[in-house]
Amino acid sequence: MTEILLGTHTIKSHGVKVVKAHIHNWLILVILVVIDGLLNYVEPFHRFVGQEMMTDLKFPFHENTVPVLVVPVIAVLVPFIIFGVYYYLRKDIYDFHHAILGILYSILLSGVITDSIKDAVGRPRPNFFFRCFPDGKAVFDQVSGDVVCHGDAKIVKEGYKSFPSGHTSWSFAGLCFLSLYLSGKLRAFNRRGNVSKLCIVIFPVLAAVLVGISRVDDYWHHWTDVFAGALIGTSMAAFCYLQFFPCPHYEDGWAPHAYFKIIAERQSGESSESTIRSPNKNESNDIETQPI
Repeated sequence: MTEILLGTHTIKSHGVKVVKAHIHNWLILVILVVIDGLLNYVEPFHRFVGQEMMTDLKFPFHENTVPVLVVPVIAVLVPFIIFGVYYYLRKDIYDFHHAILGILYSILLSGVITDSIKDAVGRPRPNFFFRCFPDGKAVFDQVSGDVVCHGDAKIVKEGYKSFPSGHTSWSFAGLCFLSLYLSGKLRAFNRRGNVSKLCIVIFPVLAAVLVGISRVDDYWHHWTDVFAGALIGTSMAAFCYLQFFPCPHYEDGWAPHAYFKIIAERQSGESSESTIRSPNKNESNDIETQPI
């Protein structure tokens, strides 16, 4: 029964219907994009940084190993391609739509949470000294003892956004969602001992871990920043995935909740139709008088 229904709900036949049913979710998603964009213009809290605190903030300042624009590619574009391939093979618009909507919510919620905390905490990055004093000549306020930065304003502003790691939270939000998605599709936890499937499932998580490690290696983040970013991203991925899909270890963990709802409704309809068309011998043969 379940296999017969696959391929009957395509973008052409049900795409508009599905989007309309979730139009409020898409509107909220747009609002999240605007909020996250505005958070990047907010001046973060400038935490006090005294001369004695600079010992742990004098790491070299250089470019990112993983550029900012690469993160959306690996955390959004790659999953989108995989969702698209699965749709091409199975023609299930519900799976395709919910996977895209779910991962976008996972990433944007992680982004809003991460950027909000960044602005509120204002923790200096490990390379803060050379952001603040690019010439290496430190200047401190004679009264308060706080830093008096003379570096580029934009670079100094980013220097106060260490906690938590945005690269890490975005990567874990997108790639952990993808890992959960693959777990369900591959039936990785069907208790048949197909441990080789875990190699595919773990790979996205490994990629996210390596992104996080690069942030520490580049001296853009403390390890605690990366840990917090990974926790935020993983949590959002799990919460958003379970809104649309069953747990991957469930027997029916390979399809979205909407798919099984359709099956249940169709089976219920067929059962009612069967009852109407096949009255028992003690009931009237007039179908129109049978209760529906």
